[in-house]
Amino acid sequence: MEYMTTAEIREKYLSYFEEKGCKRMPSSSLIPDDPSLLLTSAGMVQFKPYFLHQKQLDDAYIGTTTVQKCVRTNDIDIIGTTGRHLSFFEMLGNFSFGKYFKKEMCAWAYDFSVNVLKLPAEKLYFTVFEDDDETIEIWKSLGVPESHISKLGEDDNFWRAGPTGPCGPCSEIYFDQGPEFGCGHPDCAPGCDCDRFLEYWNCVFTQYDGQEDGTLAPLPTKNIDTGMGLERIAAIMQGVQSNYETDVLRSLVAVGERLAGVTYGENPEADLSLRIIADHSRAVTFMIADGILPSNEGRGYVLRRLLRRAIMKAHLIGIEGPFLNDYVDEIVRLMGHVYPEIIENRELERKLILAEEDRFGATLRQGQAYLEDALAQLSGAVLSGEAAFKLHDTYGFPVEVTSEMCASRGVTVDMEAFERCMEEQRERARAAGAKDAEAAWSTYGGVHADVLKEVGPTKFVGYAEVEAEAHVLALIANGSRVNALSAGEEGEVVLDVTPFYAEMGGEVGDTGVIATADMVAQVIDAQAPEKGLVCHRVKVGSGALHVGDAVLASLDQERRARITRNHTATHILHAALRRVLGDHVKQAGSYVGPDRLRFDFTHFEAMTPEQIAEVERVANAEIMRAIPMSIYETSLDEARAAGVTALFGEKYGERVRVVEAGEFSRELCGGCHVGNTAEIGLVKITSESSVGANLRRIEAVSSYGALEYLNRVEAELKETAATLKVPLFDVSERTAANLKTMKEIQQKAKRTKETVSDDGISKLVAAAVPSKAGYPVIIARADVQDGGMMRTLWDVVRARMGEPGAMVIAGEKDGKPLLMAAGTDEAVAAGFNAGALIKEMGPCVKGGGGGKPTMAQAGGKDASGIDAALEVARKTLL
Repeated sequence: MEYMTTAEIREKYLSYFEEKGCKRMPSSSLIPDDPSLLLTSAGMVQFKPYFLHQKQLDDAYIGTTTVQKCVRTNDIDIIGTTGRHLSFFEMLGNFSFGKYFKKEMCAWAYDFSVNVLKLPAEKLYFTVFEDDDETIEIWKSLGVPESHISKLGEDDNFWRAGPTGPCGPCSEIYFDQGPEFGCGHPDCAPGCDCDRFLEYWNCVFTQYDGQEDGTLAPLPTKNIDTGMGLERIAAIMQGVQSNYETDVLRSLVAVGERLAGVTYGENPEADLSLRIIADHSRAVTFMIADGILPSNEGRGYVLRRLLRRAIMKAHLIGIEGPFLNDYVDEIVRLMGHVYPEIIENRELERKLILAEEDRFGATLRQGQAYLEDALAQLSGAVLSGEAAFKLHDTYGFPVEVTSEMCASRGVTVDMEAFERCMEEQRERARAAGAKDAEAAWSTYGGVHADVLKEVGPTKFVGYAEVEAEAHVLALIANGSRVNALSAGEEGEVVLDVTPFYAEMGGEVGDTGVIATADMVAQVIDAQAPEKGLVCHRVKVGSGALHVGDAVLASLDQERRARITRNHTATHILHAALRRVLGDHVKQAGSYVGPDRLRFDFTHFEAMTPEQIAEVERVANAEIMRAIPMSIYETSLDEARAAGVTALFGEKYGERVRVVEAGEFSRELCGGCHVGNTAEIGLVKITSESSVGANLRRIEAVSSYGALEYLNRVEAELKETAATLKVPLFDVSERTAANLKTMKEIQQKAKRTKETVSDDGISKLVAAAVPSKAGYPVIIARADVQDGGMMRTLWDVVRARMGEPGAMVIAGEKDGKPLLMAAGTDEAVAAGFNAGALIKEMGPCVKGGGGGKPTMAQAGGKDASGIDAALEVARKTLL
């Protein structure tokens, strides 16, 4: 039996079944499509539609083969205490949907085990369902001795999806690790609780349909569903006794050894922590990569619990500060080539993990100190539920972590009291929410509640109608009820029927007109200060409005149309954001007006320009598909069962309104929407920003708003192009060039200013020395960028020298040398010749130049010769 790495085993398995005609499929997400499942925990999950004949495999294939990433935490308390239990593991599998069955599967399983993995045939043992003689005969025909085949009952070797439905016998393959691992009983065999016989492959033969009366009816197609734990077979192939000693997990244990400064195998308590952190770090990495984010419910709670349990265990072995990203780096190195999503989402993993470590680490010491005090004061062996609740509520300790820490001291937690505290907290939250809601409406005064009690709720007909005949039931002005509103007065009008939508769910209220034959009132806004009561904020333009008047209420149709387009656009954008960024995106607030829309959502980093562009592309593609909208009422339970998106934090009654844009977007919503997505025309995102921790905001425009926005952008672009005198689409390039030029000019001006500053000039003048002819001369390097700066410098130096003299300076720009010599008329008369001197200096910098006796300049190619050129000047003049 040869040693094989985990990567080698994984590839050999997939290649083997690929060669047999199976289609190699990628692992599905840890977030299953099946809403009944919290996490993906088996390879067959993604193939349920195939088993149920809802999807068909291409005829070119006889089945599928995968390596599926899985997470199971139902036995989280056991993880690390044994060598077999893991929260994250890889499951090798191959599946058939009627194309091959027992005979082929058994033959391939035996062949792969013996001829590919090179497992000794004499060490292989097989269990079968007690009534499955067919499989027994197949194993025997392959050369398996009858003594290596065991019959087990339904609990061990018969798989059922439930009381009824698909089911069938299974056959498991075991590896004999030797009698030294066994219990010593003479009847020890596969199925025994000891560790001698290690099950590594389970082959399920789904051939029956379980009936309500307990009978088994044959399925029309017989299926294969197999699973081989990769870590378990790796332990066998690598000759180790524990999954944690296999190559991948042992590398992660080594990360902990390095961080904690401990050695695995020396201390059982430290070893336990090292195993748990190694295991949990893989689960955390893959869960985040698949879009699961830390929270206090569902999958997010599982993730947060794993994160915090790993942090707790690290703290116990002396690992301080953020550390989990060290594990993630190693996981990416070991597994990134198989699962590219952990590479693609590395930054998200890093930021989320750091955020959780910071959040939990900040309170960890305080929480532990509190727990130590509570335990020290115990008179018995039960920690109060109130103490456990405080650890949960104040310090963020999951109650499971508290229970574990207490258990290590022989103490239990009063869970009944803890749950009672939790329920009291929930009641307080509900009461606070009710008070907040009451406070929100209190700005309208108690008059609205009185009106609602007297006249009842307003009948809203605005989903289908844009105007309605109605009667005035009440008038309110300055917080009090009145009998009439006259021309020029403002107030609130309550009607029995209205087409006006009152502001709700982020959608602004309608505006329009309420009129009689001799009165016109402009509706400025519509609000619902009490649930069911629509109040129209009006300003009377002419005539007078009285309680009891019969009126015609007409809303501003163009404005309403813009609002509906923007509202449906928010739904489309919501779905597009989830499609592009992931299912962790949830609505956290919105504004829907006639001119624009705003959408707040959960996300943990700024969107990239590419992501924004892709959201726009996806959204507009759906809009242009001209999808008819479907709007209907149903029960909340039915809507949830159908997978309709419920908005975060929203409260719903038993009956809800569903707004659907085909299969792309399905949300619970009470707002106004278009009849077809094509009515939106176009949606354009105008900004993306942060509005708080883990919250992002996009602002957008649609329909006429989008056209107005694009026209405005175009007008600005045309104006800029005209100013720059370039074609429209060259504006960006020309602007960048101009900015570069301006920056160079600014830098040049700054250097010139520094060069001719008092301090700089004083240093140069002080460096002057007498020449052979007696006049003072300056020979030096200077921070000059061109000839103009050199000439300016000479002008300033000449004025400061106050006597006849000369100057020879050198500088460089972009690696090219610059030389200049200049002198006063008196210096020239005394023998100074700038032109002749520059000709002598030029060859030193592989260049040349010339000029008059009073001033000459040169350039060159070799700035390394500047010092030599200046030395020529010194020898000539000094």
